[in-house]
Amino acid sequence: MNTARIIVLIIALSAGAVAAYLASGSDNKPAPAEQAVQLQTVDVLVAKADIGLGQALTPNDLQWQSWPASTAGTTFIRRNDRPDATTQLAGSIARAPFIAGEPIREAKLVKADGSGFMAAILPAGMRAVSTEISPETGAGGFILPNDRVDVLLTRREKSPSGDRSTPDIVHSEILLANVRVLAIDQAPKEKEGQNSVVGKTVTLELKPEQAATLAAARQAGTLSLALRSIADVNQVEIGSDDAKRQRGNVNVVRYGVTNPTTLQK
Repeated sequence: MNTARIIVLIIALSAGAVAAYLASGSDNKPAPAEQAVQLQTVDVLVAKADIGLGQALTPNDLQWQSWPASTAGTTFIRRNDRPDATTQLAGSIARAPFIAGEPIREAKLVKADGSGFMAAILPAGMRAVSTEISPETGAGGFILPNDRVDVLLTRREKSPSGDRSTPDIVHSEILLANVRVLAIDQAPKEKEGQNSVVGKTVTLELKPEQAATLAAARQAGTLSLALRSIADVNQVEIGSDDAKRQRGNVNVVRYGVTNPTTLQK
């Protein structure tokens, strides 16, 4: 083979190698990145740090935070609607706790207007009334604020015969039903894996006539609290016309003799 043919062959092989390299490099080029979709956001007022129940808000407790517009609820406070919300809400009291970063909703706030927390959260026409409890009369400490309870009255009467050997007669009835617990005088503690509050005083939310009934009952016997299921909160309360019709008669057993008795309010 002469020199010219060898040179031509080398040039052809070199050109083929270069073409193959260029072809392989073009296949490995990254595909052009797709343009990112712009997420629409709004500034929402959130808690800057944890806010406890009954805490009065200050502007330093609040901050604006970007929030996806599609998930910002109608109850959220938006900066474009209320730019001065941080100062407008100053002095409001938290009716329920907030965690850091949680959107502020006015349904969980109340304006104190110089009053204390309890007076601020009481609905119109209601009264806050306290009474003594113990672990035995307070459901073992598992009654917490905002739970619903029945108030039971237990009375012990001497035998009408006057015979000391005859046991006393014990009456127990539901004095008040489905009332809300506003507070207990002790902070929650862990008890068998659950929060419990074993205090000595409980504060209940009552109507004025219920408050008078409770005050009189404290002198008549022993009061106990029965914790209600959350599924029963919509049942009628004793004292309403429907409840009066439902109470009817009960049977009281005395000395082995059954006597029909109508429960009185």
